[in-house]
Amino acid sequence: MSTMKFDTVVLGAGIVGVCVAVHLQKRGQRVALVDRKAPGNETSFGNAGLIQREGVYPYAFPRELGTLMRYARNRSPEVRYHANAMLKAAPFLWQYWRNSHPVKHAAIARSYSTLIEHCVSEHRSLAADAGASALLRPIGWMKVFRTEAVRDSETRLAEQWHREYGVEFESLDAASLQQMEPDLDRSLIGALRYTASDSVSDPNALVTAYAEYFEQLGGRCLIGDANTLRDHWQVDTSAGTVVASSAVVALGPWSDQFSSRLGYRLPLGTKRGYHMHYGAQPGARLNHPVLDVERGYLLAPMAKGIRLTTGAEIALHDAPKTPNQLDAVEPTARTLFPLAGRLDAEPWMGRRPCTPDMMPIIGPAANHKGLWFAFGHAHHGLTLGPVTGRLIAEMMTGEETLVDTRPFRADRF
Repeated sequence: MSTMKFDTVVLGAGIVGVCVAVHLQKRGQRVALVDRKAPGNETSFGNAGLIQREGVYPYAFPRELGTLMRYARNRSPEVRYHANAMLKAAPFLWQYWRNSHPVKHAAIARSYSTLIEHCVSEHRSLAADAGASALLRPIGWMKVFRTEAVRDSETRLAEQWHREYGVEFESLDAASLQQMEPDLDRSLIGALRYTASDSVSDPNALVTAYAEYFEQLGGRCLIGDANTLRDHWQVDTSAGTVVASSAVVALGPWSDQFSSRLGYRLPLGTKRGYHMHYGAQPGARLNHPVLDVERGYLLAPMAKGIRLTTGAEIALHDAPKTPNQLDAVEPTARTLFPLAGRLDAEPWMGRRPCTPDMMPIIGPAANHKGLWFAFGHAHHGLTLGPVTGRLIAEMMTGEETLVDTRPFRADRF
């Protein structure tokens, strides 16, 4: 087998790995991007397509007793679990619950918001370079409401985020909502629109465009198995053996399995999620991604159709698909917007890689020179891909970083 020499091998071609590869290649590095599939065909394929400028507070574990009791019954549309997974997941969930205390959550947000602050501008810059700006929609997204209590609670949160971090939003009454989205359920009492966030019409196409730009810069996309990595740093691919001076682990939900082989014990959990595409009834149009806050699902207009995405499912890593949440929310989604038939042969499933403190792992590995970590972005992988790529590249090349990266280092655990 032939040998190919590079400065860096990036393991994992989701949105994070692709962005790491792009930013390193732009800085004069010779980079190989290695994955078992073409770029953007695992976790990055099936998300809601949101670039969440409003996401300054990462998604916390609920602490209200009523909510916990509802989740415990395992019938909630927002969260489902497999009973046989709970013992293994318990240590992670316990730490996640502790970090979700309001005081700790607020402290986490102070660090996390520094990443979120740059998510839209970094995507727009990279999309412009890659000729993919048409895939970004600078129109924001909506939370829609059925009851005054939930509307008022969500509005108070939006006002808090605006005071603390400048998050922009507008409140829509029922009439204003109907003007913007005339085909939504007329019984809705209003909405919040997060105006500074972008959305993506095809997340897979966006990752593919970024990967093609990486290749235009001289990088190589290769099919290979990260588990063959050895000897600081060699990895086997279909085109030969890659030999590099450094390696970046950006394997998403598989990152902890890989890093444990090297002696690292990083507390990575996964939240599984599902999506399905639907047609729209004749004459109906959905303009914005819309979260049905009280029913636990999101509808997003995509190039392929209307994408219905679910909440979180806790399960063993390789457990078979159980798209019960999708089946549970589909009838309600059909009352929210006039969906037509299903367009996919079967529901898509992906795994969101999560840390118990809700922040990604970005930075050097403590015990291996030349090894770097970039994973654990949970619900914000698409949102934070370009920011993470830039930070890793800046650290690896000795530049001043866009933000303080110390809160995201692996050695915090």
